[in-house]
Amino acid sequence: MTVYLALTAVLLTAALLASCWRRLRVAGRTGLVLASVLSVVTAAALQVNDLVQAYPTSDPPAPAFATAGSQLLTVSVPGRASGLTLRMYVYLPAAYRTGAGRYPVIEALHGYPGSPQTWLRRLNVQSHLDQEIAAGRMAPTVVLFPYQTPKRLLDTECTNLRHGPQAETFLTVDVPAYARTHYRVRTGAASWGLTGYSAGGFCSTNLLLRHPTEYAAAASMSGYASSGIRIGDRSEKTTNNPWWRLKHLPQPAVSLWLGWAADDKQSRHDSRLLVATSRAPLSVTTAVVAHGGHSDAVWIQMEPPAFDWLSAHLAGPLP
Repeated sequence: MTVYLALTAVLLTAALLASCWRRLRVAGRTGLVLASVLSVVTAAALQVNDLVQAYPTSDPPAPAFATAGSQLLTVSVPGRASGLTLRMYVYLPAAYRTGAGRYPVIEALHGYPGSPQTWLRRLNVQSHLDQEIAAGRMAPTVVLFPYQTPKRLLDTECTNLRHGPQAETFLTVDVPAYARTHYRVRTGAASWGLTGYSAGGFCSTNLLLRHPTEYAAAASMSGYASSGIRIGDRSEKTTNNPWWRLKHLPQPAVSLWLGWAADDKQSRHDSRLLVATSRAPLSVTTAVVAHGGHSDAVWIQMEPPAFDWLSAHLAGPLP
């Protein structure tokens, strides 16, 4: 709605500029030109923000769910280990409201710039999860959508920055602790997985390899083989570099799904690099979308098979 209002302002100032130009003096013309330029810049900035969700304009609406429908909750996670307190969205499957069992968990990580709202608004993840679970292709699962940084334009790559936020600790210690305390979820690593798109794909791969005793599987959609930032301790070249880890360290007995678009050069190159370097006991599955580049359209296609694959590689619900 904010973008549409800004576009309306652009049209109005353009109309005024065209109709009043001859009747205005220099000062009036200057003011109208400045107003027109400002409206264009504002509209462009709002459109870019809408695309990347760097500064979400509002929380996702709270729909009126049917009695047996899934729920999407908004919570604040106090990070006792990381020192971070960040917001998180929680998907509870329909079965959660009607049963008393414990459910597997997937942490879904967002790209940069962006926020969990990209999952919710642009990728329509709740609808995809509902459909896959209802069709029996995915077991009922609790899915967590945490923020990964306290500052929208500070890219943490889900790592512990030497002079910055301890995002890795937040995601791998504080978020699981919160979920285990507040929801009926399974606690063992066999029931915990990760997924993400773009930089979130790198996050899911990196965290899986770094924490194989906490997670059993990860699905990376258009992810990367290395970090795109400087962490401060040069670990982006070693232990926070999935390609380096696969090449130089023992490979863990976990499962990894790598998906990319054939015309996404960077992700294609990096994913193939990880595949070529992998070996048992690490298990790697690949999926390729014919075209679409590095975009929402590709990730929307990848969501159902990625979640279905994850569900098949995690221990299911306990009655």
